[in-house]
Formats: sequence, structure tokens, C-alpha cells
Amino acid sequence: MAKDNAPTVTPVILSGGSGTRLWPLSRALYPKQFIRFLETHEDSFLGATLKRLPTDQGFAAPILLCNNDHRFLVLEELENAALKPASIVLEPVARNTAPAIAVAALCALREDEHAILAVMPSDHVITNQTAFQSAIERAAGIAAGGKLVLLGIAPSQPHTGYGYIRQGKALKGAKGAFSVAAFVEKPDEPTARRYLDDGGYHWNSGIFVLDARTYLKELEKFEPEILQAAQLALEGAEIDLGFLRLDREKFAKSPGISIDYAVMEKTSQAVVLPVDFGWNDVGSWTSLWEISVHDEDGNHANADSLLVDTTGSFVHSEKSLVATIGVKDLVIVDTPDALLVADKNRSQDVGTLVSALKAHGRTEQEQHLRNVRPWGYFETLSLGTRFQVKKLHVKPGGKLSMQMHHHRSEHWVVVQGTAKVTIGDKEQLVRENESVYIVATQWHRLENPGKVPLELIEVQIGSYLGEDDIARKDDIYQRTADETK
Repeated sequence: MAKDNAPTVTPVILSGGSGTRLWPLSRALYPKQFIRFLETHEDSFLGATLKRLPTDQGFAAPILLCNNDHRFLVLEELENAALKPASIVLEPVARNTAPAIAVAALCALREDEHAILAVMPSDHVITNQTAFQSAIERAAGIAAGGKLVLLGIAPSQPHTGYGYIRQGKALKGAKGAFSVAAFVEKPDEPTARRYLDDGGYHWNSGIFVLDARTYLKELEKFEPEILQAAQLALEGAEIDLGFLRLDREKFAKSPGISIDYAVMEKTSQAVVLPVDFGWNDVGSWTSLWEISVHDEDGNHANADSLLVDTTGSFVHSEKSLVATIGVKDLVIVDTPDALLVADKNRSQDVGTLVSALKAHGRTEQEQHLRNVRPWGYFETLSLGTRFQVKKLHVKPGGKLSMQMHHHRSEHWVVVQGTAKVTIGDKEQLVRENESVYIVATQWHRLENPGKVPLELIEVQIGSYLGEDDIARKDDIYQRTADETK
């Protein structure tokens, strides 16, 4: 990316979102940035974001911000991308983007007193990487003059799901860039059509290129409580397995405000740079349908499906056959524990549905039947009143904590690989087609000492089968006593 004398850019990747509008694939504990939605893409959204920021193209090591529940998912994506971050910052509570970016700016300035930040979400699709890197380079040159640059996307349709930026006067000495005349909330369709007709309006991409010192200076001017909380939270931060864990009490005192409201709508240093690099924020099933490959009837189906007299629809299924007759513009997403059927034009309302699930105490909004853990995952196969059957998948080198359950016994049958099992003070190797039994209240541990994945079937029997029936010690992932994830 960088040319001679061009500023080095520090990517700041915001990975704290939950992607509720892409439920039931995206869930609170496994949100959309970690999912491989598109058959044409080998990476998750976060993986693709990391790969478009190569250090050999002038980018510094990235700073990532995420919440505690997602920390090992982020770490796995970094390992897959063979990328070493400058920091993985754990936000103890959600406080929106202004405080998060303040922490990132403070971190970056520790390493570079002239730090330029390229702040971006972890879950956008960008199809032209070369154009993207060129846009970041242009924006970095502008930001180095003390500006706060927003990348604006030329609207291709009267979209009502995006905020808009109205450009002002052309910026002197920065061809193609403009001052920001106004920020506009998500409009209704007639207003959005007027924006397209008038020209000079751009979609707000949510991608910022900022002079770190200018951002903190403006934040101190408009929202000093945010800056103070970020400074104190960073001062009290601790390193935990390579993660930078912010001081919870200090960070929680910050107001929860977006960078747009806290700074960009108030500062005189805001600049919009119109760009075109094939951007989509994939904020709904309709957005995903728009960037997917369609058949001759405008359908996208990445499932075993039979679509009769069906047009303009998105169909996803993980196991079951989906058959349709005489429908159009539908979203059909079938997962093992939840089915969504929605009018494609109402896909923005899926987030409201997820809020209703949460209000009713439904766990389907939080996690899948397959639960990801730092050592691998487990998947519920069957659940009865006093029994549960799971499949456990343990990565090579994966090691569960030493643990004990008060209310259930467990029977493990190895179906692939070799398990190293500790029960009390005894260790044993359990091979394929062999089994072992753990009585309730016995301390035990499972690990994979081999070079291939370990898979086993676990049968639980007992009066209470909840994941919170666990006492844990000697955990290599240093999870807290009340952290069942």
C-alpha cells in the first residue's frame, strides 16, 4: 500500500458486534464476523478483513477490539491468517465505538507518536482489495494533516438501511475529498431517492482513517468523560494469555456513544472521501442475497433444495431438504434448532425478532447447538429429561480444564483419534472404539495428545444437565470460575 514517505497505517478492527439481523446463523456467542456465509469465499468476514491488511503493503500490525466471549474466536482467525496483532483488546462491557477507538488510539500512540488509524468493522465485504488499499493510502495522506476522514460510498439505490453523508466544499490540496456538510440518519425511501437525484450524498461506510492525536483532542473537547474512562481503563489493564484486558470498573464509567455522535458530527476536522471498492456491510439477509450468485430466477440456494415457480429468494439449509412452490422474495434459513422464513423486504426487522427471543428467555438467540470452545467444540445430538448426548471435537493439542460435575455422570466413547483421560490421579489413553466412564463428583480431564482431531460421543446422565454444573481448576485458557463458555 505505502509509497515512499507515506504514513504507516495502523488498522483498528472492531469485532464486538452480534449481527442480530443475520439470525439464525449469526448468534450472540458466534456472530456473523466468524461465519463463512459465501461459498465463493474461503474466509470468514473477519478472516477476509485481516487478509486485506498485509504488513508487506505498509500496514502496521493491527489492533483488534472484541468482547470476552469472542476472544478465542478472534485468536483463531488471526492464526489462520498467520498474522500477529499489536494488541487484542478485551472490552469488559459494551460502550459503542467512540470509547473503543479512544483505547485503540492511545495504544497506537504508545508505538508511534504520529499514528494514523484505519478503523473498520470486522464484518464487511470488499471485493476490490487493490482499490481498498489505494483508498486507505489516499485517506491516510489526508489524515496526516490532522483530519478525520470518513470513506463514503456512492449510493447505487435508495437504500433505507444506511446513514448518509452530505458532502460540503472540496478540500484544498486533497483532490476528490470534501468537507462534511451534514450527517443524515437512515432515511425513508422517498428521501433516499431524493438524495440519489440531488447527488453529493454518500453512504456512511463506517470506515474511518484518523489522525490519532486529532481524534483524542476532539474527543477531549466534546466528550471528555469518554477519554478519561479510556485512559484509566488502559492504565488499569492487565495482560491475560496475550489479551489486553481493560479495567472493567473504569471502562464501564464511559458513556456509550458512537464515534459519529461523539466526534464526527461535531468536529470541524471531518472529511468525506468518496470511494468505490465493491463495499457491502452485509447488514441483512437482503444484503447477503445481493452479493450472492443467483440462478436464472434470481434465487440463491446453498442448500439441498427444490425450488418450483420460485423467484428472488435466498435459501440456506444445513441438513434438511428445502422445497418451495409459487413463492417469491423470501428468505429461508434452516438450522438444526431454528427456522427463519421472512419476506426479503422485511429482513431489516430480524433484529427485532431476536430481541423478542431474548425477552422470552430463548437460548436460540445466544448460541447454536454446536458450541465453540477454545479447545474445539461440542454439539448436542439429543436431549431428554435426564440424559443428553453430545459430540465432542477436540483440536490437536486441545486440553479441557480439570473439572467436576455435581449432578451428572459421563460416558465417553472415542470414535476418532486418541484421547488422554485423567480421572482423579490416574491417566489413561483411550483409543477408537474404546470408552471410559466418569462418575458424578469425580475430577476429570480430557485432552488430545495426537496430531489429528479427536472426536468422541459423550452420554450424560443425571438430575441436572446444565452447562453451569461445572467446577473447574487448572485451566490452560484461564477461564473464570463462572465462565462456562
